[in-house]
Amino acid sequence: MFQNLRHRLLVSYLVVLASILSTFAIGVRVVFTRSLTHQLTERLSALGQGAAANAEFDHGRFRVGEDFSTQDLTARGQAIQWFDSQGKLLNQEGKAVVSLPLATADAVQIQTGQPRLQAVTLPILGSDDQQLLGYVRVSQSLAEVDENLQKLDLGLGGGILLALLLSGLGGLWLTRQAMQPIEASFQRLQQFTADAAHELRSPLMVIKSNAAVALKYPEAMRPTDREKFAAIASATSQMTKLTEDLLLLARTEKDTQTDGQTFNLTPLLTGLLQQYVPQAAAKQLHFKSHVAESLAIKGDAAQLTCLVDNLIANALHYTAAGGTIAVQASQLEHTLVITVQDTGMGIAPEHLERVFDRFWRADASRSYWDGGSGLGLAIAQAIAHAHDGSITVSSQLGVGSCFTVRLPAV
Repeated sequence: MFQNLRHRLLVSYLVVLASILSTFAIGVRVVFTRSLTHQLTERLSALGQGAAANAEFDHGRFRVGEDFSTQDLTARGQAIQWFDSQGKLLNQEGKAVVSLPLATADAVQIQTGQPRLQAVTLPILGSDDQQLLGYVRVSQSLAEVDENLQKLDLGLGGGILLALLLSGLGGLWLTRQAMQPIEASFQRLQQFTADAAHELRSPLMVIKSNAAVALKYPEAMRPTDREKFAAIASATSQMTKLTEDLLLLARTEKDTQTDGQTFNLTPLLTGLLQQYVPQAAAKQLHFKSHVAESLAIKGDAAQLTCLVDNLIANALHYTAAGGTIAVQASQLEHTLVITVQDTGMGIAPEHLERVFDRFWRADASRSYWDGGSGLGLAIAQAIAHAHDGSITVSSQLGVGSCFTVRLPAV
């Protein structure tokens, strides 16, 4: 139980830490990407301003100075295009040329594909009258930017994985340290419950035996005294059942894993089901059962019998006359599946999570029935967990309930 709780705490801690680190990494990447894009835009704008300043318009053509040679532009992964005022391409230098339509002045364009390109368009104005002569578009490959972003992603991803690994190791130690006081307190509570239940057995047996003796010879007592002794005997039986169940529950939870022998569960289930046939008939219930011929399992035979016994007893109690109780046991691959289904009163959806709690009842006003202790389902769950199995319930009000036990098969 505590091992599962430690794992859940550790996983929750790692999920929260991973979410925080991922958010931080995304923020860093967004800021870094914007910074690189802004720097590249500034460089292209400076290059474009220089190209616009050195361009000369002569008889419909631009003359480019020696500062913008094709060799230098190609080496830097850049290109320059000159357009007239109507957007017609007049000249271009470099290989990183953008094929997109010309945008308005002072516009930034991104061309996807391979390679990715970024372009900045600037107007070319006359030096005297500031008349629009044309446009210059400067572009550059984003290969270097993409490479830097890829390195950043690898660094951030590796850092997150390393942080989660180190945090996981530290979280194992922290959860173990944090759970030690809780485990120690729970073990003391278990030991106290077991000791108290064990010590209560002797005085209860004395009370029960004396009440039985008094009821055996009723001649010397008044009728009212006989009723009182009968009430004492009934209450003593209920308290005895309660102490026995508390002792069994404490022992089962203390032994988180049961090392039993391998045996065939079929004869035990068949014998147990035969014992309930008369009770079902007396209550006018339809009792159905189907048990596979061979159900090999490793565990404690008495505990597993108690598990199924508690489930059937619970179904008998909550199923009205004329209802049906169906018990099935089969093997699916490496799992033994035992189901106890009834057509009883059912359980409300908001109460399904509490059906295995100790002493919990859907009807708070209900007292213990037929000597029941209110621990039957809690004991069944503890036995299932002790055998590395599980128990689940599905129910619908007014339709019935179905308890399913899954245990590892041999």
